[in-house]
Amino acid sequence: MTTTAQNTPTPTAEPVLLRHAPGRGSLGGVGLVLAGAVSVQFGSAFAALLFPRAGALGTVALRVTLAALLLLAVTRPRLRGLSRADWAVAGGYGLALGGMNILFYQAIDRIPLGAAVTLEVLGPLLLSVVTARRAVSFLWAGLALAGVYLLGRGGFGGLDPAGAAFALGAGALWAAYIVQGARAGARFPRLDGLAIAMAFAALVSLPLGIGSAGGVLLEPGVLALGLAIAVMSSGVPYTLELLALRRLPASTFAVLASLAPAVAALAGYLVLDQGMSWQQCAAIAMVVAASAGAVLMGRR
Repeated sequence: MTTTAQNTPTPTAEPVLLRHAPGRGSLGGVGLVLAGAVSVQFGSAFAALLFPRAGALGTVALRVTLAALLLLAVTRPRLRGLSRADWAVAGGYGLALGGMNILFYQAIDRIPLGAAVTLEVLGPLLLSVVTARRAVSFLWAGLALAGVYLLGRGGFGGLDPAGAAFALGAGALWAAYIVQGARAGARFPRLDGLAIAMAFAALVSLPLGIGSAGGVLLEPGVLALGLAIAVMSSGVPYTLELLALRRLPASTFAVLASLAPAVAALAGYLVLDQGMSWQQCAAIAMVVAASAGAVLMGRR
């Protein structure tokens, strides 16, 4: 589904979330969310390999800035005729996006990837409960929350407090990112809203990265790995998620986002050699069941 391009935005009090929605439980939207989750979590695992050279702030600055440049070059967003409301939506989207990445990279610099994502996903889970319009949605959200708790039950006691706080903060901004992404997807044609938002996020993260890593960011090896991370962790997943938010309601999207700990655990195992216990595998199964139930109920 795509939105119709216009020379000037139509002034509305509140953008319609689903302009051409094929259905609440569209399998196309589900596939976009899952593909985005795989891309971003494996990108995060590879990003952790760059921390010893560029640091967490330097890595996130490379990721966001390079992704912004790529999106701006590809989409060439139309800037003329944008209203103050348009700029406010894009700016809010960008601030949520940039802040989410900064806090998350601070978290995975201190605690394991799987634990960080498990804590971070509490934000979208809370959003799914708040925005749910059916009583059964609380059941699926509750099952997913139980799985998230079980996934981290064995190791949360020894987590660095600052890392856990950063992950929870990233989760709150993830929920804001979902809401703002839905608004941007409905208000802007094509991927214009995402490109503008990424530029805002780059303006926030780049000064922090330069202050932290300095000239290391310009080393060829660091730039090359940063570009790969930008594509995997920002360009591809945010594009897929924006398209998914045009097909799925925010509540269904948020419950699907609870699959992130499962994908992160797999990425941590394959890339960072972080093993999984049977308890964690059972928790992953609970989260998958909750996500499947939410999607099937949405289709009905």
